[in-house]
Amino acid sequence: MVELGTWSLTRAALIILLLPRSLEECGHISLPTSTVRLGDSITASCTISPNCSHLGPESQILWKLGTQLQLGERQLRLADGSQESTITLPPLNRPRDLLSCCLRWGNSVQILDQAELWAGYPPAAPHNLSCLMNLTTNSLICQWEPGPHNHLPTNFTLKSFKSRDNCQTQEDSILDCVPKDGDSHCSIPRRYLQLYQHMGIWVQAENALGTGKSPQLCLVPMDVVKLEPPTLWALAPSPEVAPPQPGCLLLRWELWKPSLYIEQKCELRHQPQLGEASWALVGPLLPETLQYELCGLLPSTAYALQMRCVRWPLPGQWSDWSPSLILTTAQQAPIVRLDTWWRQRQLDPRTADVQLFWKPVPLDKYSGQIQGYLVRPPGQTGAVPALCNTTELSCTFHLPSEAREVVLVAYNTAGTSHPTPVVFLESRGPPLTRLHTTARDPHSLWVGWEPPSPRPRGYVIAWGLGPPSPSSSNMTWKMEHNGNISRTLLQENIRPFQLYEITVTPLYQDTVGPSQHIYAYSQEMAPSHTPELHLKHIGKTWAQLEWEPQAPELGKSPLTHYTIFWTNAQDQSFFTTLNASSRGLVLHGLEPASLYHVRLMASSKAGATNSTSLTLMTLALEESELHILLGLFGLLVLLICLCGASRFCCRPSRKNPLWPSVPDPAHSSLGSWVPTIMVEEAFQLPSLRDPGMPPITKITVLEEEEKKPGPWESNDSSGTCGLPTLVQAYVLQGDPRTPSTQPQPPSSTNDQVFYGQVLGSPTGPGPGHYLRCDSTQPLLGGLTPSPKFYENVWFQNSPLGTPEPLVPNQEDDCVFGPLLDFPLLQGLQVHGVEGLGGI
Repeated sequence: MVELGTWSLTRAALIILLLPRSLEECGHISLPTSTVRLGDSITASCTISPNCSHLGPESQILWKLGTQLQLGERQLRLADGSQESTITLPPLNRPRDLLSCCLRWGNSVQILDQAELWAGYPPAAPHNLSCLMNLTTNSLICQWEPGPHNHLPTNFTLKSFKSRDNCQTQEDSILDCVPKDGDSHCSIPRRYLQLYQHMGIWVQAENALGTGKSPQLCLVPMDVVKLEPPTLWALAPSPEVAPPQPGCLLLRWELWKPSLYIEQKCELRHQPQLGEASWALVGPLLPETLQYELCGLLPSTAYALQMRCVRWPLPGQWSDWSPSLILTTAQQAPIVRLDTWWRQRQLDPRTADVQLFWKPVPLDKYSGQIQGYLVRPPGQTGAVPALCNTTELSCTFHLPSEAREVVLVAYNTAGTSHPTPVVFLESRGPPLTRLHTTARDPHSLWVGWEPPSPRPRGYVIAWGLGPPSPSSSNMTWKMEHNGNISRTLLQENIRPFQLYEITVTPLYQDTVGPSQHIYAYSQEMAPSHTPELHLKHIGKTWAQLEWEPQAPELGKSPLTHYTIFWTNAQDQSFFTTLNASSRGLVLHGLEPASLYHVRLMASSKAGATNSTSLTLMTLALEESELHILLGLFGLLVLLICLCGASRFCCRPSRKNPLWPSVPDPAHSSLGSWVPTIMVEEAFQLPSLRDPGMPPITKITVLEEEEKKPGPWESNDSSGTCGLPTLVQAYVLQGDPRTPSTQPQPPSSTNDQVFYGQVLGSPTGPGPGHYLRCDSTQPLLGGLTPSPKFYENVWFQNSPLGTPEPLVPNQEDDCVFGPLLDFPLLQGLQVHGVEGLGGI
């Protein structure tokens, strides 16, 4: 028994070794079969022998399938004292599983017995059975396809028998052929075979669930013989064999020696080694010839050739294709057009030096490979030495001054191309105009021009390295045969940072035009170095710099601008940009006695280059200048303080100003109070015929900003100075014809200064009087001062209309006085009070 839970089977096996021997054979699992179809269920029983009775009569038998622990369906005690548990397992969905019978042992579960379960399918019938007679191994080799996997161990057996009537009856059985594990082929040795007698062959597959058989194959071993492929060879040239024509190949082959006594036929296939062409089949070829001339091929083309053979005319199997043989067809004479150009120089009056250039243009993709070029005078044969015999694309030779033509041909072993006449034409055509270039990228250049009139038939464009290192031997050129174009792209031998001399020559029908030259770069470099900075003059807050521009360099892009950078001791950087024609700069705004680092950067379209750093120090200030600056700074501080103080003192929001605010009578509200209408247009005021109430008019002379009342001012905001409360006051503002029928709110000392009230009537016999309060707010300086309190006369109308002196109230600060004594009220007129009692 072994403990379950999370322990592995390996550890469980170790525990079995440690358990008592008496417990190892306690239980036994019984199965009807250990292999079932996948998806079927199975019933198992586990019996515990009486030897294990000391484990307890109530011991419970458990089952475990894989890692799943479950109870049995029933548990019985048999007559012999053993205990038996039965379980029907659920459908098996795994090809292989482990079933365990267990018993509880204290707090653990012990394994008593185990059984391995297999699930799968019966084997399918093998198919595609085929057999070949191999003369190399001298055996019959058969192979098949086993069919789908059935999840069970399956054995394959190749069975066969001999027969004389097309396998209808079985005569002698042949020993079964059992393949190795995993193989799907088997060989029957020659000693069990009758080479020319029929035999029946089939494959049988067998596993625990059943058997499958393939269809029977009936054959004669020699009818399925498979020969080995022949060996191909190239036919070597000899005096007896003429060399092959262009487009033909000569080859031979050797048959496999064990098949020399067998009549057979062969097939040949070929394919160009380059390209995607398919195989072309040639045959049948009889092996007696042993050599063959294959024609109809492309010249100067490499071909791969293969051959196979079969027993013929009797039945047989084709051999495999032989290894490839690579052969190349003979080439033909070059089929090319030669574009030519030349340069001619007069050495002396009778001799000219000619430099001839050419370019081959293939006219056929199967043109023969060119091995060399010949330059001859016209009309000469091969007996006369050629002017040039070269493999290069140019040649230099001498001609008499009167010679105007040579002939150029390309040649190889198969012959020569058509002759190309080269005529040295005189330059009499119109030239090109406005030749220009543009770089497309660092390795190509556009060259453009304006075509002349009449239009040329073509152009020759030549280019090479320009000065200071021109070399005509490295010149590259091309010919444009379209005279209507106005530009062309140069892509050969173009490198960046190199100066190229480009020449364009127009070609006409019987002449050429003069050559036009231009120099160009495909890509220019940034400046190699920057002008050196020099300090010319320096002051306390400025520095004058200068530099000498460098001469233009070949291959370097021209400068577009300068940039000057300077940095102070606090690492604060500044810069300015100047055009490329500048030679100096004055730096302003520097600090006295300060250190600066200055550098110059020269920039072009190709990049920029920095100069070395220039370090300078500005001059220090003198002692007198320092005193002046300190004095100016002190005056500035003093001026700021005075402005701040004046603003603080004159601010209108202050409650207690440092000096009283005197109103301007010319801008007071009194001027707007005086009516502008005539007396006869006055309207009637409401009747106030109360004999005990004198007519009162309240006048606000000046408006004053908000202020708190002084200790001597009354807090009574009614403005009536202790008069009876029945007195109705009117504030006359704007149009005096509009009566104020609503009582006015009390006049507060926060927004008005109350100077006095006028009592009386304009129709009375006596002068008007006023009622004045002792306000400390001054009026206008320089005028008649206000009367003293003992100069005031108090009046009050009695009920009989007789004027009586009024007794002033001791609790009020208001006193009466004659109206004429108050200068500002001398011109006062009151209208609309007719019928009221006089004062």
